[in-house]
Amino acid sequence: MRHLARSLALAGLLITSAACSTEETSITSAPTSAAAGKVISVVTTTTQLTDFAQEIGGSRVKVYGVLKANVDPHDYEPSPADIDALAKADVIVKNGIDLEGWFGDTIKAAAPNGQIVDASQGITIRKGEEHVGEEPKEGDPHIWHNPQNVAVMVTSMAAAMEKAAPDAAADIQKNLATYKDKLTKLDTDIKSQVAGLTNKKLVTNHDAFGYYIDHYGLEFVGSIIPSFDTSAELSASQIAEIVATIKSTGTRAVFSESSLPPKTAEAIGKEAGVKVVAGEDALFGDTLGPDGSDGDTYIKMLEHNTKVIVGNLS
Repeated sequence: MRHLARSLALAGLLITSAACSTEETSITSAPTSAAAGKVISVVTTTTQLTDFAQEIGGSRVKVYGVLKANVDPHDYEPSPADIDALAKADVIVKNGIDLEGWFGDTIKAAAPNGQIVDASQGITIRKGEEHVGEEPKEGDPHIWHNPQNVAVMVTSMAAAMEKAAPDAAADIQKNLATYKDKLTKLDTDIKSQVAGLTNKKLVTNHDAFGYYIDHYGLEFVGSIIPSFDTSAELSASQIAEIVATIKSTGTRAVFSESSLPPKTAEAIGKEAGVKVVAGEDALFGDTLGPDGSDGDTYIKMLEHNTKVIVGNLS
């Protein structure tokens, strides 16, 4: 039913998108001059990809981010402005692995001529555990929680940008090298911090941190929403099960996420008798935070998450 409703909504959006094509779109980076060469129009589907595009493209790109901060990517409904931006883009970057369930129908409606980059290509995808409810068939889509995966993602994005504007190759390669150096330093810093933990048991809002947990050697106890997808629901028996697991494993905290309501996590934490990490200390999972927050860039997001996790498990 969700897919049928989305298809009907897109039909209406396709009719109205032309009327909205002159509206001001949500452009996150807009160079004022293209004197140095062509400015590449890039559309990204997630906040993380928007940040990567800005870092790699620099002044040579104009980036339109479909998803905004703290907006859940799993169940997004596109707007006429989104369709118009996709139709006009030189480069379109999606996360892939079915994170953007809306993407296929929306691309058909937009009928773009630009390149479409699947940023998950070349990454080893986690299959994860068996979950209740409808799961992405291809595996765990939350690939950005491992900086080594991000190095692969930005390399693919850079190649597409260079194809769109060959004269920008030198600038893009310079930006790419600089950003990869930052990712390497970030990865090393996180490994050092997590290595000092004696209790590495983690309970999160939903199963979004598998790549982080695997890469840094943490132990996944369970999630409040037993799914990669935030739209899944927890049954009474599953609530009892996660509470019992928290108690039996000596888990110290339940970590909420910035883009999800903390109510269920707080209820489970209270019943299990453990701390619930929420509010400003909530983890950034599916989305970056708003401007000025601790998670308004990818690197700041992982620094924040690591600080919160280490601080509450120490």
